[in-house]
Amino acid sequence: MQPLSPRSVDLDTPDQPSRTSRRGFVRAAAGVAGGALALSHANIGHVALAQDATPQPSGSAAGSTPDLDPQMQDVLDELTSLNNIPLEKQTPFNARQLPTAADAVLSLLSKRGKPAQEAVLGVEHRLIPTSDGDLVARVYTPKGKAPLPVLVYFHGGGWVIANLNTYDASCRALANAAKSIVVSVAYRQAPENPFPAAADDAYNSFQYVAQNASLFNGDPDRVAVVGESAGGNLAAVTALLARDQNGILPVHQLLVYPITNYNFDTESYQKYATAKPLNKPLMQYFWANYLADPGLGADPSASPLQATDLSGLPPATVIAAEVDPLRSEGKAYADALKKAGVDVSYNLYKGVAHEFFGMGAVVDKAQDAVNRASDRLLQSFQEAGTPTP
Repeated sequence: MQPLSPRSVDLDTPDQPSRTSRRGFVRAAAGVAGGALALSHANIGHVALAQDATPQPSGSAAGSTPDLDPQMQDVLDELTSLNNIPLEKQTPFNARQLPTAADAVLSLLSKRGKPAQEAVLGVEHRLIPTSDGDLVARVYTPKGKAPLPVLVYFHGGGWVIANLNTYDASCRALANAAKSIVVSVAYRQAPENPFPAAADDAYNSFQYVAQNASLFNGDPDRVAVVGESAGGNLAAVTALLARDQNGILPVHQLLVYPITNYNFDTESYQKYATAKPLNKPLMQYFWANYLADPGLGADPSASPLQATDLSGLPPATVIAAEVDPLRSEGKAYADALKKAGVDVSYNLYKGVAHEFFGMGAVVDKAQDAVNRASDRLLQSFQEAGTPTP
């Protein structure tokens, strides 16, 4: 493992070291690769980690493949009916056009005659300025008296696919349950913008929102970071970079089945290699498109589990799905944070698959996960400033 490389925000800290040289190397490597990154990245050898070494909660997956929760199975059956095209065999452009688990939920809701969206007080779009250009952000405002806490949210999709619409349900649910303004950021995606573009965007956008929370009717003392899957990776990296670059620290980091390590040789990767909606070939596809060179997978800004020091980070909540190739690395990161003295809550949900978190309208366990995560966020907000009304 190695420490995070110093990289500047280019906001209010002009005297910090420049990251130009590393980004220049990455972009040059991407150019040599010709844009179509080879899946052979995923076939290199990896060192197996002692992940999931600590006991799982009672009733967690241990031996045989568990039965899916019937509500989760309904979603996956609907997804299969919408799409039989293997996403990992498509170009990124084509992959972005294919149905997602979120589309399956919308299809089920339509068939059942239920509303497609959870209502919030307001939704608007803003531009977040960064040194690499403006980023679009969707801002969700719940009912409540301003200034409210703020969640800076990063969506999933393996750094390659998905967008603000795909994870709209998660943001709406969190806005209401955590009584917080949610700023969902559309970071740059690979392979057009390979690593570290997404990590840079995540960190810079968080710092901007934290410094300008009042522009969003938010409380600058109560700003947290949230992410799902690849977004969970970006949220974890954001917290690490904030600590190492003396930036504004999130008061909490909510990591929903986060990607934490460039390593396909874990217990859950082996057990759920063919799972849906996420499986081993698809994760190999995502990593191959994200990294211009597989050697960059050792950088803690790509694999936060490889950071040598996790101390001094904000409290963390890790949400995990049982039927998920990422389960082992999420547990390993939670364990590593706890070992470093960070206040951590690890929550494993049985019988559900990757992407379940935003499915509260059709999967009861998803709503429970949102509620548990929101309780932890509210606790951190209360400790950081004026209690949320």
